[in-house]
Amino acid sequence: MHLAYPAVLSALLFCTGLYGVLARRNAILVLMSVELMLNAVNLNLVAFDVWLSKAAEESLHSGQALTLFTIAVAAAEIGIGLAIVLAVHRNRGTSDIDRLRDTAEGREPDGPDTDTLATGAAGEKAEATA
Repeated sequence: MHLAYPAVLSALLFCTGLYGVLARRNAILVLMSVELMLNAVNLNLVAFDVWLSKAAEESLHSGQALTLFTIAVAAAEIGIGLAIVLAVHRNRGTSDIDRLRDTAEGREPDGPDTDTLATGAAGEKAEATA
């Protein structure tokens, strides 16, 4: 098998992941796109390892060992990233990256103020029970 086939597939996967990181608004989809990019790198590592081991007639397989290390690091990164996204979603109610960035920079979101909605609903509830 030629080296071009896995290299082209890896490039397509990486470009798809890069587009997903740049174009998506949801934090979970961005994490999935990063995982896709890491898998493209892993495919490249294994393909070049097989190609170089055939050329040099060695059985070192350092590319495959590095791929296993990359998979372990990617699993930990996705686990921690997903935990952070879920914690932010519980606190803020959204996983939209633009809204999270706006609130982190101190600007008010474009939507209605949540404090006035909460006090207004509580006031209406108190009037309804009285």
